[in-house]
Amino acid sequence: MKIIGTIYTDLPEKFGVPRQAGAVPELIGKIIFNAPYNVKEAFDGIEEFSHLWILWSFSESIRDEFSPTVRPPRLNGNKRKGVFATRSPFRPNNIGLSCVKLERVEHTKDNGVVLYVSGVDMKNGTPVFDVKPYIAYTDSHPDAQCSFAETFKDYSLDVDFPQELLDRIPKEKRNGIVGVLSQAPRPAYQNDSERIYGVRYLNFDVKFRVNKKSLTVIDVIEI
Repeated sequence: MKIIGTIYTDLPEKFGVPRQAGAVPELIGKIIFNAPYNVKEAFDGIEEFSHLWILWSFSESIRDEFSPTVRPPRLNGNKRKGVFATRSPFRPNNIGLSCVKLERVEHTKDNGVVLYVSGVDMKNGTPVFDVKPYIAYTDSHPDAQCSFAETFKDYSLDVDFPQELLDRIPKEKRNGIVGVLSQAPRPAYQNDSERIYGVRYLNFDVKFRVNKKSLTVIDVIEI
């Protein structure tokens, strides 16, 4: 498979990346394509679609050995499911699939066509394999059964982000980090309310604690 481009996001590490595309609509990604795929002709008509499928690489989860079962974090890491019954990144082929919203298309001198998409669930620098239009009448199945994932459809944490700390984040990026934190980035099986976690966002290390369904930011450190 050919890598056709790279997506750039505000999340430099995989810790904190939303578990599903669309979970944090405020997260924006910029896809820059490699030559010869970055030409205008290859994207003619793409702006007529509101959403896209992105196929990409779990570039930090490549393993040589195969495990038929995995421990989904949402099940507290203590229950196994078949790898093909989950969206675990540890797969025979490290391929991710995400449905994102197309925000705009730019035609640039240096990089050719650049796509801006929202609702991303990829870390910064993720390789992209392909882009396809999302077609609602075939791709959407509102009555589909979703097993254990259905239980966590509306799961989120209440985020307490003190204003003096939030002010350290650029104004246009604040909703993004609040959305990331609301998705409970820590492993579900860790329940120590005094433990301090840190998620990288832009050039900041955002420190927080979690107590049941409440997340409190305790510091924002510029890196």
